[in-house]
Amino acid sequence: MAAKKASRTTAAATTTVVVMVLYVTESGPNSVRAIANIEAICQQHLKDNFRLEIVDVLEYPRRALADGVIVTPSLAKLSPLPAATVVGNLSDTGEVLRALGIRG
Repeated sequence: MAAKKASRTTAAATTTVVVMVLYVTESGPNSVRAIANIEAICQQHLKDNFRLEIVDVLEYPRRALADGVIVTPSLAKLSPLPAATVVGNLSDTGEVLRALGIRG
């Protein structure tokens, strides 16, 4: 009789990474506030589970047009689905958290 080995599988906890793009215009006051606000929200609520790209639409206007951005600052959550967009300086933390699918 052959002895059977018991196999153990340890599943690592799956963490969801939130992927976002923040579209800004150079150093405009609302854009500066939006950057500070999203960085604070990410540090407090997402820890290391996010990827944030900041795109200056004055430097990359074709990117903004291709992505359908007409107002800055605009935050686009790309994943996980559903996608969402928040426009403004992101000072309404509750609204941003809802858009990101996070409970405050």
